[in-house]
Amino acid sequence: MLCPCGCQAIIQLSLIRRDSPHWRAWTEADGSASLSPSVWRKPTCGAHFWLRRGRIIWC
Repeated sequence: MLCPCGCQAIIQLSLIRRDSPHWRAWTEADGSASLSPSVWRKPTCGAHFWLRRGRIIWC
């Protein structure tokens, strides 16, 4: 996905459980996507956010 801060960076997150770190993605009942844990792009743009029900929630 593209970073929601607008920096145009591509964010790649592992969904493989044995990887560290890894994330869990799921589809909500309404068809929207959620992701856990939060995404924090510390070394680059500094964006820190959750994806909940298809919306970005900034930390």
